[in-house]
Amino acid sequence: MIPRLHPRAHSPREPLAEALGRPPSPNEGLTEYTVVAHWPGLDYYTPDDEQRTWTSVEWADHLEDPYLEHPFAASPDDDRHAILHLDIRLHPDDRELTGPEWSEAAHRLARAAGIEVPGATEHGCRWIAVHAQPGRLDLLANLIHLDGTWHTPPADILQRLAGEARRIEQDMHLIPARTGPTKRPAARTVPAASAQLAGVLTQLADEQAGPLATVRGLVEHTAYRIARQPGAAGTDTAHRLELIARRLHAIQQDLDATAAHLVQPRVAAAPAATRRTAHRSM
Repeated sequence: MIPRLHPRAHSPREPLAEALGRPPSPNEGLTEYTVVAHWPGLDYYTPDDEQRTWTSVEWADHLEDPYLEHPFAASPDDDRHAILHLDIRLHPDDRELTGPEWSEAAHRLARAAGIEVPGATEHGCRWIAVHAQPGRLDLLANLIHLDGTWHTPPADILQRLAGEARRIEQDMHLIPARTGPTKRPAARTVPAASAQLAGVLTQLADEQAGPLATVRGLVEHTAYRIARQPGAAGTDTAHRLELIARRLHAIQQDLDATAAHLVQPRVAAAPAATRRTAHRSM
């Protein structure tokens, strides 16, 4: 389970589009299978007889409402970029979670991020959790509290999210992020040199403890901090850093695929060599 924190945004529409994999639509109703969790206060905010299958545009409007209700609310840096967006991805070889499991994971991550405080329904943040893409969960929140105060995420939010992700992995019996693809044990059947080289690439690509993961985390955290600075220059720099973080993630994936490719061909040839040896012995 790999958590990733995006730079704060002024509107939920682009983060929601990224979570859905398509632009929000006034004609697309999102059921409980897509919006798998939300802030507890929504149960009090929405009348019992109101239709709960909202369109994606209506969910975006719901997250934007605090801007209209509190037009002067601003961050400690005097900006209005109140939309927090984080996503978490399962290991590629993991099983697909059930709806209740996605919901539980969403609430636990929301508490770890500080956007949901148990027992503080009337003062919390509006947030929703979207599961629209395989193995991925997106949390979107408006950091303007219902009472108009601004919620500042904890400085160590990435560490808190990573720690909670590890606990969710253990509780739901998921593949830990530090564990490589399931095909790695087969590397024992290839020559030592190939296995060692594949191991080096795998360590570089490791999402939890690899050096590129460390660099990517620092870049993402820097983007988040810069996005909090006033002015368009900070926003542009934060966006550039986010693109750099995405390229680093793509490099990690390429390295992991290369390591697997280095091992696979020779593993496949091993059974044939065994059969030829058995034939000569007859």
